Amino acid sequence: MTFHRLVVKCGTSTLTAGTPRLAPPRLVEIAQQVARLRSEASEIIVVSSGAVAAGRERLGLMQLPKDLPVKQMLSAIGQPRLMALYEQIFGLYGLTIAQVLLTRADLADRRRYLNSRNTLTALLEHGIIPIVNENDTVATEEIRVGDNDNLSALVANLIDADLLVLLTDQAGLYTADPILDPTAQLVTDVTAPDIPPALWQAAGGTANGLGTGGMVTKLQAADLARRSGTTVVIASGREPNVLTRLAAGEKLGTWFQAVATSVESRKRYILAGGRVPGYVRVDTGAMQALQHGSSLLPVGVTAVEGTFERGDTIQVMNAVGREIARGIANYSSDELALIRGRQSGEIETLLGYTYGDEMIHRNDLALL
Repeated sequence: MTFHRLVVKCGTSTLTAGTPRLAPPRLVEIAQQVARLRSEASEIIVVSSGAVAAGRERLGLMQLPKDLPVKQMLSAIGQPRLMALYEQIFGLYGLTIAQVLLTRADLADRRRYLNSRNTLTALLEHGIIPIVNENDTVATEEIRVGDNDNLSALVANLIDADLLVLLTDQAGLYTADPILDPTAQLVTDVTAPDIPPALWQAAGGTANGLGTGGMVTKLQAADLARRSGTTVVIASGREPNVLTRLAAGEKLGTWFQAVATSVESRKRYILAGGRVPGYVRVDTGAMQALQHGSSLLPVGVTAVEGTFERGDTIQVMNAVGREIARGIANYSSDELALIRGRQSGEIETLLGYTYGDEMIHRNDLALL
């Protein structure tokens, strides 16, 4: 496979096959492809819409209400029905799923960001398929603007995905709305660092009333994900074996080439931060290890200064007090005070839990 770690966003129009209700055969097609990708050692996260549609189907509503609390009610009714369907169908192919509800706030706060990333990484390491959705009953943005598109881009950044696939009811992004303009042409590749203004102008809202997003939210998601190091494709969920073909690099739909690597993006974020709340001092062995691309382990930390929390950006100083790096702390200053100078295997004994062997992972470290 060309791409190893994928985030697949399934829109409502894809899951309903253009009807007013969920279409189990469409979920079977998705499960078959995910099973094949898993058999080839790929890791897949599914970001799924469809909860409101499932709730609307359960209550027999012909029209989607405009009242926001009612939409949230439908989401609360539909979410367990949607997950039960995923559980049943994916289970036919020996796949275990996990429900992950996120909000934008979970990904904006660094501590919750790290916790979310660790959870998703652990699920992938155990061969489990996370099914991610916005927590619609408390987060109104998704219902109003179809933010599952942007949520999928944030998830792609969260787990350093190679490829983000945005499945929709169109073959990709067109130069104009193909429903209104028969001369509209499919855009196959977007390689410029900035998405051309003409393409933003060509993006419109939904035409069938089934989903809550539109092509413009997919453009927003593509722009966000590609700047974080992820290649993005907008493609039709009706295309046979679309996921396996895209994972192999076949040119279906509209491709947005990544404009940075995920590591470069994260390190720019680290270095762009403002005042740091504290620092750690490291010994010569740790400093040399960092210079050779290693993570910072607690055993190499000789001193802790300041007060910081897990997820904060902190300074790394050498033995004479010169800053040599900045990074995202995997442990708070209080926790590090207990484990500094100790082997990583002792962390759980000393703290009663562990967030991993590293004080700062090499992917969250920017050398100066």
